[in-house]
Amino acid sequence: MGALRSATITGVRSMSGARSLLMAAGVARRDLGKPIVAVANSYTQFVPGHVHLDQVAEIVAESVIAHGGVPREFSTIAVDDGIANGHLGMLYSLPSRELIADSVEYMTNAHCADALVCISNCDKITPGMLMAALRLNIPTVFVSGGPMEAGRPPASIPERLRTQDLDLISAFSASADQRLSDEELAAVEDSACPTCGSCSGMFTANSMNCLVEAMGLGLPGNGTLLATHADRRALCADAGRAAMDLVRRFYDHDDETTLPRAIASRAGFRNAMALDLAMGGSTNTILHILAAAREGQVDFALEDIDELSRSVPNLCKVAPSSRYHVQDVHRAGGIQAILAELDGAGLIDRSLSTISGATVGEQLDAWNIRSATAAPDKARFFRAAPGGVRTIAPFSSTQRYPDLDTDRENGCIRSPEHAYSPDGGLAVLFGNLALDGCVVKTAGVAASMLRFTGPAKVFESQEECTEGILGGLVESGDVLVVRYEGPRGGPGMQEMLQPTSFLKGRGLDTSCALITDGRFSGGSAGLSIGHVSPEAAAGGTIALVRDGDPITIDIPERAISVEVPDAELVRRRSEVREQPGGFRPAARVRPVSEALRVYAALATSASTGAVRDLDEAFAQRP
Repeated sequence: MGALRSATITGVRSMSGARSLLMAAGVARRDLGKPIVAVANSYTQFVPGHVHLDQVAEIVAESVIAHGGVPREFSTIAVDDGIANGHLGMLYSLPSRELIADSVEYMTNAHCADALVCISNCDKITPGMLMAALRLNIPTVFVSGGPMEAGRPPASIPERLRTQDLDLISAFSASADQRLSDEELAAVEDSACPTCGSCSGMFTANSMNCLVEAMGLGLPGNGTLLATHADRRALCADAGRAAMDLVRRFYDHDDETTLPRAIASRAGFRNAMALDLAMGGSTNTILHILAAAREGQVDFALEDIDELSRSVPNLCKVAPSSRYHVQDVHRAGGIQAILAELDGAGLIDRSLSTISGATVGEQLDAWNIRSATAAPDKARFFRAAPGGVRTIAPFSSTQRYPDLDTDRENGCIRSPEHAYSPDGGLAVLFGNLALDGCVVKTAGVAASMLRFTGPAKVFESQEECTEGILGGLVESGDVLVVRYEGPRGGPGMQEMLQPTSFLKGRGLDTSCALITDGRFSGGSAGLSIGHVSPEAAAGGTIALVRDGDPITIDIPERAISVEVPDAELVRRRSEVREQPGGFRPAARVRPVSEALRVYAALATSASTGAVRDLDEAFAQRP
């Protein structure tokens, strides 16, 4: 039996002051010595995905108490990428991931917590907490706030916008649609994001919550059960129970299979990435998976993702790549159904442990509604439906679909035999324009655009690109190149959600490509290629591209190149290097705070997760 970490403060005579403070914070003397479970709650009124997490934390805490633990709640920051998009606020989004990871580590270690429950939901919060969990390596359970309901299109908007449910991207794209009146735009805004929860498509937030479930660190349903559905109350309570189960297995029985690094092993990362490729998740997941692997000291790199992408079929397309939303994925059996389809093709490691106490294989057998082995209550669970009422109240809907989507040929989740494509919904491209790689969400690319050549139209910032699109400077066939937006060059690696949304709003999303050393929102679709590495600020080839240079993209061959002779690129490199400032955008004026400058000084390439490289910083000391 191992000693509780919290015994450092609850079981040593000299720590009487610490015990006095714990009791002043509400811990009863009779509870001193019980396992302390840190509850990392990222509640904030800024973010619809987090506006209800205080109620999630309350349920988790009650469950921890009921199962013999002492919950201690603390908060982290949470940036809403949708609100921060399109202005300098987006510079802070990716750096916030590291701050969240640090804050969870600080609070958990400073107060000697025995276990951790991570209550997250949106874009950088789940990755930040995942990084912290792997860094700390104590019993940890993830429970998200759940996805938002998709919006129902009102009768007051044009019929062409009423062919499918609305979401955040509908609102962004509508603002660039010059055919819409201000009143019609307002009607789209009013309907696109109707409830609390993470935005309703397979954007970054939902993608990451689904990956955590696939990894085994979240319970079944964590990634897809709606925030508004009453069933989620039980899921939150189960998270508290699971945390206490892990505590007993680890501290009482020395069971190290309960720890995050045992669950999220190399095989666990491969399972999660296989899911990501099968469902065509956000390209941001690649950035976060690489960062998490580094924290867990897991040998998992961009090359592994490239290898997996060539063998894992694309089984599911969700908004922005189709009419389906995450609520539809849940109706089709959720993440467990996708994993089960991959399992049938031999693409999943069934032997891995999960926080539920079951192996991945045992969990799939119990939860896959498409098999005869599923428990009877699982069909009811996956029929959880949206309430269709505008609300920020969680657990408020008791609606059920009349039936499940088990159509493996044309439904939301397909079988490998009926896959959208035999390879994954994400791809890694290499070539002279991206020597260390770049990424594209192939699930969002039209078949006619998989091979594309066009002239470069270069922009030195996201803002300049947006102005160019809205100003009519972009033509069909162009390859937009947005540079100096990488981890260091931005700094902070802005998302290009506005440019891709405005291309869609102007009807150019199926005839133009966009390439950047920045990144894309999970809501971006079309031929959008990000994470170009090395970035422009690091002297990458993207810094050498000029207007009119032919750029060739070949997704089937995983290739990307600028069709300029090597000798000319060498000449241009010397020319840029000799310019005042070197590899910096000469004409761009952008205020950069000291906090962002610190991030820029430490940030690594997107090809390694855009994490901080402290070794390099320390190496510069005398």
